Order: sequence, then structure tokens, then C-alpha cells
Amino acid sequence: MASRSQVLVPVTAAAVIIGVAGIISIPADHKVDIAEFPRGTVRLDGELFGVQVADTPPLRTRGLMFQDPLPLDEGMLFVFDTPARHSLWMMNMQFALDMMWFDADGLLVHAELGVAPCQSALEAATCVSIAPPVEAVYVLEATAGFAEAHGVGPGSLLEVVSV
Repeated sequence: MASRSQVLVPVTAAAVIIGVAGIISIPADHKVDIAEFPRGTVRLDGELFGVQVADTPPLRTRGLMFQDPLPLDEGMLFVFDTPARHSLWMMNMQFALDMMWFDADGLLVHAELGVAPCQSALEAATCVSIAPPVEAVYVLEATAGFAEAHGVGPGSLLEVVSV
């Protein structure tokens, strides 16, 4: 029977190699060393919220990675050019998220609430993307608990005030 270290050392090494390969494989134009996100405002079910705006491929790739949890009255708005099943992942996240997808008319079409970050080396190596079952144009990410605190659910409507 293999000892604990005989199992953990190769698994850890594989996770590190996969993680480094993943980072290296991100195209250079998608890497953002220091993310400066434009600021905007959205109205969600009549309530105004400040958002960081991720509207380019490099900013969407970076997302909320490495950031501290946001206050429950802020979020990040991912803006896509065309409707699609846009997926997100929890790589290098420091906190759990509520993820909410909206169609071109601003109607909530899918939500994943309380999504935990990938924290350990093994989790990072197997961190999966989360995709909605339907097409969307906007994704609002916020600290877990946002949707419950603001009553976001079926029928919720997002209006982009400024981006």
C-alpha cells in the first residue's frame, strides 16, 4: 500500500504543472496584470448598484480574480457582444459568488448562488466552468448573499444605466 507522501507528492506536482500550463496557455492579450475596470451603474428590480464593468476579453478573463469580497451593494457586470451560453469559472477567487445571467432584454434567465471558489491546488487543477442552460448577454457577479439580500430571482429585471 502506498504511503500518504507517495500519493500526495505526485498529485501536488501534477496540480502545479496543470495550473502553470493553464496560465501560460492564456493568450497574452487576455492577461491583465493590474486590472483597472471601468465603473458603471445598473438598476436591478428598480434598485441602483455600482458595478465594475468587464466588457473586453482581457477584462472578462480577469473578472473578480484576486479581489476581496465586494460589499453587498456592488458587483461586476460582464457585457458580451452577442447572446450565447457564456461560461464563468472560480479560478483564483477569494470568495463565494452569486452569478446571475440576463438576456438582451435584461430578464434574469439563470442564476447560480453561493458558488464556492476553487481554493486548493487540486481544486484549481480541476476548476470547472459554470455555464447557463440558455443564452445571455449580461452576467452580474456579486458576493454570495447578494441575490437573497436584494430579492433577486425569477422575473428580476436588469437595466444597464451606464457602462
